[in-house]
Formats: sequence, C-alpha cells, structure tokens
Amino acid sequence: MKLSRFGYLFREGLRGVFSHGFRSFASITVIAACLIIMGSFALLGVNIDSIIKDMEQDSQILAFVDESLTQDDARLLEGAIRTLSNVREVRFITREEALDNYKSQYEDTSIFNDIDASVLRNRYVVYLNDITLMEATKEALENIPGVADVNAEVEIAEGFITVRNVVSVITAILIVVLLIISLFMMSNTIKLATFTRREEIAIMKMVGANNGFIRLPFVIEGLIMGLLGAGIGFLLEWVVYNFIAERITESMAGNLFRFIPFAQIMTPLLIVYLAVGVLVGAFGGGMAIRNYLKV
Repeated sequence: MKLSRFGYLFREGLRGVFSHGFRSFASITVIAACLIIMGSFALLGVNIDSIIKDMEQDSQILAFVDESLTQDDARLLEGAIRTLSNVREVRFITREEALDNYKSQYEDTSIFNDIDASVLRNRYVVYLNDITLMEATKEALENIPGVADVNAEVEIAEGFITVRNVVSVITAILIVVLLIISLFMMSNTIKLATFTRREEIAIMKMVGANNGFIRLPFVIEGLIMGLLGAGIGFLLEWVVYNFIAERITESMAGNLFRFIPFAQIMTPLLIVYLAVGVLVGAFGGGMAIRNYLKV
C-alpha cells in the first residue's frame, strides 16, 4: 500500500473518532473501565499465586516422634519420611534444639529455667513441594510407625487455594462478559459513523472501490479507540495498583502479604492491554461496517 493511501485511510479513521466525540469518548471509557476490572482481578490472581509459591517455599509440617523412641531410633524415621512424594526437605530437631528454638523467641529466657528438654519431643520439620497436597502428606506422615502427631496448617493453605480458584473463575467470566460489552460499545459507535456515511460508501462501491479500502478507515477508527482505551486503562491500573499496594503494605496486613512490584509485571500487562485494545478495536470496526458493504 502506498504511503499516501495509508495516510488518507489513517486521516479518515482519525476523523471518525473526533466526528462522534461523545460516543467515541464513551467507547474509550468503557474499554478502559473493562480493562481495569479485568486487569485488577488478573493481578489479584497473580499476587495470590505469588503468595502460594512463597508459602510453598516456607511451608512445613511438624511431625512429632513417639516419646517411647530413643533419639537414635527417632533419626531412623527420616528415611521413611523422605520417601513420601511431596516431601522436598526433611530436618530432624532434637528436644534440646526445640527448647533452644523456644528460648530464642523470647527476650526473657528465665521463664525456661525450670523447664527440662525432656518434656519436649523429638520432631521432624518437613518441607513440601506442593501445598495443595498438604492434607494428603499429613495423612501419609501420620501413617508412618513412630510418628505420634502431625501439626500442619491445612486450613490456611486450603483457604488461599480456594481464593485463587475463585478469582480465576471470576476473572475468566469477567473477561468474556466485558469483552462483549466493549465490542458492543465499539460496534455501535462505528455503526453511527457508517450510517452517516452510508451514501458515500454506496458511491464508493459503485465506482469500483473494494471492500478492504472502504473498511480500513473504520477498522483504523476502532484501532485508535481501542489503543486509547488500553493506554488510559493501563495508566489508571498503574495508579490504582500502587495505591492499594502501598496502603496494604503500610497496614498490619503488610506483614502477611507481599505485593509484587508493578515494575515486574508492567511489561506483560501493557502487552496484554494493547493486544486486547487492538483486538476489540479491529474486530468492532470490521463488524460494524459489514452490512453496509452489501451493496
């Protein structure tokens, strides 16, 4: 395509955006709002996945050894524990080490002066590969002869996993619904432009202009609105994400949750936003004019 012809088509598309100012503004606003909603749920899911991965790195189960076993016998259980499929690492903690660990958590250690290590039990700290299998791993540990009790935060792990699954389902539904809304708004805006220029389109068809040449200005109009909506949505998402992340970090919840810095996810997020803007714009523009090409 010649540069002059492309310039003409681009100017026509740009003129279409500004000739219907309010409708174009409404379409751009809807696209931006839809992207912000979709992006917010997607980023929530990404952060939950990050929290779960951090939990998997730190997740541990305490397996207490039967008090009737000697320390040497207790150490022999390590081989059986390591054979479990979901076990990443195993560390044996003696009674004395367990008491020292308790003491290290308090500034005043005098409260432990009358406590002997014999009141505690030898134990294993078991690190997991996948916290979604924590319940099954806990049950497998309980079935090992010599393991008296198992302490695992199954409810917390399952809570995060449930939240992640719910967010994933909601995000998928929102993506479909909001894309349809965006396409509808885009299509209606461009349909207005095609209606006001229907006679011009008919004349162009009669003098031999092909469908592609007639369609391109409207597709470009949709692309411009889609990219503007994507750009505005991305900038607003940036502001909203950082605002929420700062507030949560400054609160007590900041000790429990660590937000992924926006700088780490901004590039893939921008690519997705622009891709959605291009898809919605091009498809909406092409869909809006198809009936007027049947002359």
